[in-house]
Amino acid sequence: MFKYNVRGENIEVTEAIRSYVEKKVGKLERYFTDVPDATAYVSLKVYTEKTAKVEVTIPLPYLVLRAEETSPDLYASIDLVVDKLERQIRKFKTKINRKARETGVPEREVDVLVNAEDSEESELEIVRTKRLSLKPMGSEEAVLQMNMLGHNFFIFEDAETNGTSIVYRRKDGKYGLIETD
Repeated sequence: MFKYNVRGENIEVTEAIRSYVEKKVGKLERYFTDVPDATAYVSLKVYTEKTAKVEVTIPLPYLVLRAEETSPDLYASIDLVVDKLERQIRKFKTKINRKARETGVPEREVDVLVNAEDSEESELEIVRTKRLSLKPMGSEEAVLQMNMLGHNFFIFEDAETNGTSIVYRRKDGKYGLIETD
């Protein structure tokens, strides 16, 4: 059974919030045959722009489950985080089962996670392929191109280094640059 460490930032963690978190995160226990003795770290944050962010981290011996979600409603954020964690568990279980079938690993490792309803998650499928020619430009011009196209990232050839680089929009609204060697 999970232990819970629920902390609030700019919010008082009431008994109602604590019980809701424990009820929702506790549903993840059904995916384990032998529920590990783990602590679920839950961080609740409320911002001045009326949004609530929920972060959940569950360190396990063989996996660290972690998800975060931000939405206008605290309870909706909790629900969304639990959905993300369920997907992570199912994906991990599918990966373990596939590896066990391919390599003939003993069942004991596979039995760590059981009872996932849709255990066979769909294969990673590439649904679109794009070809592009990289044009030499500076990072500022690449950011302008990215914004003009309405994308979250843009690949370009750096005019100074002649290497391939990527600019991207960060969650905080600022920009990042990835350079290759």
